[in-house]
Amino acid sequence: MIIGIDASRANRDRKSGTEYYSYYLIRNLANIDSENQYILYTDKPLKGGLLDLTKSDSENFSITQEAECDNNGYQKIKSPHNNFKAKVLRWPFRFFWTLGGLSLEMLFHKPDVLFVPAHTLPLILPKKTINTIHDVAFERDKKVYVNDYIFSHGKKRKKIINFFAKIYTFGKYGSGRLDYLSWSTRIALKRATKIITISNFSKDEIVDIYKTDPKKIKVIHNGFNDLLYKKIENKEKIKSVLNKYEINQPYFLYIGRLEKKKNTPALVEAFAIAKERHKDLKEKLVLLGYGSFGYDEVKYLIEEYNLVNDVIMPGWVDEEDVPFLYNGASAFIFPTKHEGFGIPVIQAMGCGTPIACSDIPVLREVVQDVALFFNPKNVCDIAIAMAEIIINNDLRKSLVEKGNERAKNFNWRKCAQETLEVINSLK
Repeated sequence: MIIGIDASRANRDRKSGTEYYSYYLIRNLANIDSENQYILYTDKPLKGGLLDLTKSDSENFSITQEAECDNNGYQKIKSPHNNFKAKVLRWPFRFFWTLGGLSLEMLFHKPDVLFVPAHTLPLILPKKTINTIHDVAFERDKKVYVNDYIFSHGKKRKKIINFFAKIYTFGKYGSGRLDYLSWSTRIALKRATKIITISNFSKDEIVDIYKTDPKKIKVIHNGFNDLLYKKIENKEKIKSVLNKYEINQPYFLYIGRLEKKKNTPALVEAFAIAKERHKDLKEKLVLLGYGSFGYDEVKYLIEEYNLVNDVIMPGWVDEEDVPFLYNGASAFIFPTKHEGFGIPVIQAMGCGTPIACSDIPVLREVVQDVALFFNPKNVCDIAIAMAEIIINNDLRKSLVEKGNERAKNFNWRKCAQETLEVINSLK
């Protein structure tokens, strides 16, 4: 079969959960599948780890390295079985690459199966299509999402695009972000041959909200790069990486977008309470990620609680450095309100970092008993957990030991193998 994959998200320089899912899935499919032929569709020339699929996930890649394309738009890439190639789909507009450029490709050059791992489906599809829906939290709590217009800048353009969105959807949806998420999810559930989602919790949410046939949905847990995220014994190397980002031990670590959905403002407030109640608590708070909806509140609370010297925000960090930050941390704190899976918690487990996290169903599913749970809606409860995981050495030891075993259940090779089974089932 010829398998087409939307690799546009996997090709981004700055990746978060869904982009890493696409990236590592592509790389591991290349290693395990020697039978099918693959075309990676992208809006820009592939670079970094997508250019050479023969290297190990433990190796570093230059994100600036690119290969040239031929006159047909194909880009040569290396793969273990020589069955991967890339096609750059040029599109004259800044927006609508999926709805426009990828749709045109599907009109004239359909693959046997199209797999869209981290984005919406194009308007035109082959008969067999697979789409991964990571979570539908936007349907549960709209207040933690920004709902501005997408695809355009300028008041006039926004009105025009909103008008056409209303026309296309018979007045049901506009061009706001939440409308787009809801519309694209419903389209995927209706038109895709098979849906993959990343946790049983997400599957239950999809079935409950959209009344989708559960038989159409396959749960495949996310993985993590277990060759990269592991226990590091080289203390000098850890210190060197921490110095690179001006981080001093001891510290709590949080990784994710700095936003309302991830509950980052509550984490800052809880940190202030923990420090006030426990004067001997030496830990600082490292917030690793970029600002999103609610970032202004994070900055305000840092100022309000006089934490400027206690909260460190390195911004974007190269992925090869992240395992060192896990290894150097006293504990990993994950106060998220909504999650489809929660890759950072298994990364922390792999690195031997004790975890305190939100007591929400999806993290109970993923983490099981390998974390100190707290109520994410109660800042005092978060503060108690932050102090407890530092003070209680027996608890820390137990969490690290159990976390090492639990992490063995997750890796991208397993995720790719189960995904390939779904692809091959459509033959």
